[in-house]
Amino acid sequence: MSAENNKNLLRDIFERMSQGDARALSEAMSDDFRWEFPGNWSWSGTWEPKQVVLDGLLRPLMAQFSHYRAEAVQIIAEGDRVVVQARASATTTSGDPYPQNYCFIFRVTDGKLTEVIEHCDTALVERVLDRPTRMS
Repeated sequence: MSAENNKNLLRDIFERMSQGDARALSEAMSDDFRWEFPGNWSWSGTWEPKQVVLDGLLRPLMAQFSHYRAEAVQIIAEGDRVVVQARASATTTSGDPYPQNYCFIFRVTDGKLTEVIEHCDTALVERVLDRPTRMS
């Protein structure tokens, strides 16, 4: 796929997520998908493959929100990489606001997401969310 096609794929995913469709991301993941949090904080590390990402990271994470919407602010694509600057409007089940800002770096192969490196407000994460169980 072209960089433009890859960009359109992520545009569609984030459009669906902005409407509350949390499945948009998981449906686009390849079976060998990996999610990485770089740095040196409590969530640093990698979850892989897709089933571990879903069961060990995303489902426990999303269960902590009573409301969650994410929208793309800017999308830049080159080759198989797509960078998405995004923001979330969310509230945790304990009532904490979660105004998160993200920079996602996705890799797309044959129309499927194969990797994401997520950069976010780690202080906000540490303050209001429970850590996921490390599975890889």
